Amino acid sequence: MHVLATAGHVDHGKSTLVRALTGMEPDRWAEERRRGMTIDLGFAWTALPSGATAAFVDVPGHERFVPNMLAGVGPVPAALMVVAADEGWKPQSAEHLAALDALGVRHGLLVVTRADLADPAAATARARDELARSSLGAVEAVAVSAVTGAGLDDLRAALDRLVARLPEPDRDAAVRLWIDRSFTIKGAGTVVTGTLGAGRLRTGDELELTGVHRPVRVRGLHTLGAPADEVAAVARVAINLRGVERAAVARGSALLTPGRFHRTDVIDVRVHGEPVAGLPATLMLHAGAAAVPVRVRPLGADTARLRLGSALPLRIGDRALLRDPGRRYVAGGVTVLDVVPPGLSRRGAAAARATQLSRMDGAPDLAAELRRRRLARRADLAAMGVPLSPAGPDTSQAPAGLDTSRAPAGPDTSQAGGPDAGQSGGSGEDRAGAATPVTAGEWLADPEHWARLRQQLADEVDGYAREHPLEPGVPAEALRHRLGLPDRALVDALVQPPLTIRGGRVRGAADGVPQELVALVESAFADLGGRPYAAPEAHKLTELGLGARQLAAAVRAGLVVQLAGQVVLRAGAPERAGRVLAELPQPFTLSAARQAWDTSRRVAVPLLQLLDARGVTRRLPDDRRVLTGHPGGPPVDGPPRGSAAVRAGG
Repeated sequence: MHVLATAGHVDHGKSTLVRALTGMEPDRWAEERRRGMTIDLGFAWTALPSGATAAFVDVPGHERFVPNMLAGVGPVPAALMVVAADEGWKPQSAEHLAALDALGVRHGLLVVTRADLADPAAATARARDELARSSLGAVEAVAVSAVTGAGLDDLRAALDRLVARLPEPDRDAAVRLWIDRSFTIKGAGTVVTGTLGAGRLRTGDELELTGVHRPVRVRGLHTLGAPADEVAAVARVAINLRGVERAAVARGSALLTPGRFHRTDVIDVRVHGEPVAGLPATLMLHAGAAAVPVRVRPLGADTARLRLGSALPLRIGDRALLRDPGRRYVAGGVTVLDVVPPGLSRRGAAAARATQLSRMDGAPDLAAELRRRRLARRADLAAMGVPLSPAGPDTSQAPAGLDTSRAPAGPDTSQAGGPDAGQSGGSGEDRAGAATPVTAGEWLADPEHWARLRQQLADEVDGYAREHPLEPGVPAEALRHRLGLPDRALVDALVQPPLTIRGGRVRGAADGVPQELVALVESAFADLGGRPYAAPEAHKLTELGLGARQLAAAVRAGLVVQLAGQVVLRAGAPERAGRVLAELPQPFTLSAARQAWDTSRRVAVPLLQLLDARGVTRRLPDDRRVLTGHPGGPPVDGPPRGSAAVRAGG
């Protein structure tokens, strides 16, 4: 199926033409048929000589109903510009063409109606001249009479040639269906209609509905008046939604593939039309079938920041239209350059941003986005419309019938530095020779920025080791803050040999045991006569400067085992102690163990508790103990729970 919209001045025969082509009545309201004037959108379809199906969105021509016209034209890729032979070019002809031009519509036909009432030559020449200066350019023209039928076969053949030139839709793309009509059917519930420009819909699909903060499910589908289990782009489609109240849906709402679109209320755009400086401060933005008020902040000669009255699911590269509803004129078209723009609160930020925007063309590009954003989640980039592979952009229904082959030309915007570096939209020149992005889990990074981060990480680790010689490396969370990273997982990904990460700390290759600490430990045990199970007295440790922090470092370095507070033995002592106990009659008492170890009760009690916890010994109800298993005890993975070794980080 191919979907086309009509356009043209009121009473130039748009609906009559659609009726003659399709045999269907496009005007849905009795009031429309009574007055002979289209008020709202109408829909009809027909088979072309080639067998292709052409569906028409018939739009009103009166100036009071231009918002309705824009809702119909916005999502479609091609238009029929209708001009009456007996009246020629009129004001609404010009406004409708301005709308098509602002939206960047490039495919269309000129249909000169009422050729039975006047020679169509003059109207055709004038209309062709007007269209040639728009995005439509040189188009085929056909003169017809819906009354006599003259020229209708020529028009059907021209329509076949037109639809054959339309870009092939991406049927695997995410769905963004702009709703142009909603109603209820007794026994079925809420039904919405729209033009499916990309992707596909299936009965049972779960979708997001803008304005509703929960998923909605597709209960049923209709297209061309018949039920369907699946509808693929391009198509006019009616969707029966389960569990949605009619009041929750309005024209301009959108059905979205979950998680694939970013809803934004601030965008940076390029304006095509009037100079930005001359625009009113408040305008209406028409995107897809939506219309929202916006506040305009000029940034450059043709770029601006728009603050939307309500968030819309927009992507980089989308086309939309600005209109002044008070003066009833099209102020210009816009190309969306950035849907997540940076703040402009710093002095000079607006001027720097204007420079960036002047170099952007609105074509989404992964390397260019990463060069400016530096780091970004895959899902966030995809939701902005940035392609994550060289296959090209996901062109999920640019809301203004965007033909991605005709993105407006513009210079490159890539700037790796500057006050707003790391925040901006697509560019052209950046795409040339771009390096492969770095992948770090759900994150993508600009390769040059990633290399700088790795060097900064190594410098931070080295500096921390000099400032904190007793610490076993830098806490990873501290590094995250120092490097300004949004996710701790990025720290892990940045670590590469000779750096290592263990226990939540990043260590350098030179992070060994400080010789000062080794000397202090040796001094502590020096006057114990070589007794392996004797512990230095607390006052001795204090005199040497072995406080809690130093003892914890000695435990981590493997110099000592901490049994309690200030009770430490040399490393390996517990293992040897188990072998000594194997020489005792089983079971044995605390006193027997103390004597065998030639130590004090101050050491023997926590040492036996450690051996109990490690499974080397087992305490009996009468407080005696027996060895379990090999005299050396079973292997242990770590210190006992609740022991001083755990509290000290050993």
